[in-house]
Amino acid sequence: MPHIFDADVVTAVLRHMNGDHAADNLLIARAFADPEGGAVTGAVMTGFDGDGGVWEITRGAASIQLRVAWPSGPIADRPAVRREVVAIYDAACARLGIEPRPHA
Repeated sequence: MPHIFDADVVTAVLRHMNGDHAADNLLIARAFADPEGGAVTGAVMTGFDGDGGVWEITRGAASIQLRVAWPSGPIADRPAVRREVVAIYDAACARLGIEPRPHA
């Protein structure tokens, strides 16, 4: 069973991802969504647990859920969430042939 993070942690991470990293959400969705489903036109991070992140992605008029496993495996603390989201972003850039921006 995956680790479940406290609601305040989830709320803070989602606020940050959807407020400060909306373009990264879209990049992640475009990299990891099934390419047979059509072009991804929108993405919002809607949750995460110890096993991975969850995005609601939009393709035309349809919305579906996309789950991406954490690259390093299961996690159980807040600092690991940032590390793994950055790793997913880097992997998305690699899949799409985009140079990732430096991480602070």
